[in-house]
Amino acid sequence: MPNASTPLDLLLLPTWLVPVEPAGVVLTEHALGLRDGHIAFIGPRSDALKLAATEVRELPGCLLAPGLINAHGHAAMTLFRGLADDLPLMTWLEEHIWPAEGRWVTEDFVRDGTDLAIAEQLKGGITCFSDMYFFPKVAGECVHNSGIRAQITIPVLDFPIPGARNADEALHQSIELFNDLRYHPRISVAFGPHAPYTVGDENLEKIRVLAEELDAAIHMHAHEAAFEVQQSIEQRGERPLARLARLGLLGPRFQAVHMTQISDDDLALLVESNTSVIHCPESNLKLASGFCPVERLWQAGVNVAVGTDGAASNNDLDLLGETRTAALLAKAVAGSATALDAHSALRMATLNGARALGLDEQTGSLELGKAADLVAFDLSGLAQQPIYDPVSQLIYATGRECVKDVWVGGKQLVADRRLTHFDEQALHATATQWGKRISGLSE
Repeated sequence: MPNASTPLDLLLLPTWLVPVEPAGVVLTEHALGLRDGHIAFIGPRSDALKLAATEVRELPGCLLAPGLINAHGHAAMTLFRGLADDLPLMTWLEEHIWPAEGRWVTEDFVRDGTDLAIAEQLKGGITCFSDMYFFPKVAGECVHNSGIRAQITIPVLDFPIPGARNADEALHQSIELFNDLRYHPRISVAFGPHAPYTVGDENLEKIRVLAEELDAAIHMHAHEAAFEVQQSIEQRGERPLARLARLGLLGPRFQAVHMTQISDDDLALLVESNTSVIHCPESNLKLASGFCPVERLWQAGVNVAVGTDGAASNNDLDLLGETRTAALLAKAVAGSATALDAHSALRMATLNGARALGLDEQTGSLELGKAADLVAFDLSGLAQQPIYDPVSQLIYATGRECVKDVWVGGKQLVADRRLTHFDEQALHATATQWGKRISGLSE
């Protein structure tokens, strides 16, 4: 118990407290105290009420949990939400998304799209996200100004992209941004080679060397669809993951996004290298890319996190909904109703995400000393009654509209369902104007 003479900044008294670590625990008649942006107290309500606190807040009917972590997305693509729906992956990319990006993506586009994405994510209980998109310095500024936590991933491809004429320029930008943000309390920087089919061995080697020198993560789409794996076998004589292993990229810092195609050899590589997998079930379903065998990965000891992907292929940044889809899909794919239970699903959306992003010492669970990244879910509605297991109710019967309050590093960014750092009407007007421009309805 903290020194009673040193007041807590805030004492929260929820109906249920779910720390995530240890696993499967639901605490009742407990409280959580914050000091200097960190968790300073977790204990019985009776003990908590004896402590001095600058502010005490009752949260009746609320489940207090770690903030959700969206481990993969393309934030600014919120402005392409619904632009090219119901198309196969490569048709969607080559004939619609890449041309649209070439036409519209500027610093202003990224700034406005990222702000919209951050606002949507905060209102959905997301306190940390990984972003892989163009003009990453601009995205970092948005994160800094908003108060959210993020991994900014610098996209690297073998051909020109918005903001970088070639891979060398993108890598130079990566190093600059890494150094600029090295000591930022809420932002980390990672390398983002787009995919095995868009980045050759030479640039992957450069990324491996730089990542090792800087102790930086590598975030990459991998085994997203069957055609990608087949193409690699035909052109290179090996599966993409085997190629990445041969080049020395796999390891605890490597974040493999999608992984819908996993052979026995692939699984062995993931286990041996301690590589994290980031599962994006709804994007994979919508693009008919395949099914990540989540339960098989869990049983083998692979760390599996969850991501929304971009709003252009999802079409929302709703990680709570994504987690429900992940839990249901895992059962169908495994052929087992016990696969990925509700508590494990919540862990995948919190602590596993933090571990994948290398942030598990800071966030992802409610533990003393960790950053106060918290979300209060209101389970008092009719649709949540009666409540036998609040975590099951959260995963299977609750939508993101039940997010009531959100804190990041102890700062409240959502208060009674309203954003504290954004003008929602202005965000709406800006997004509407972009939609008119992109659809040709505005000159």
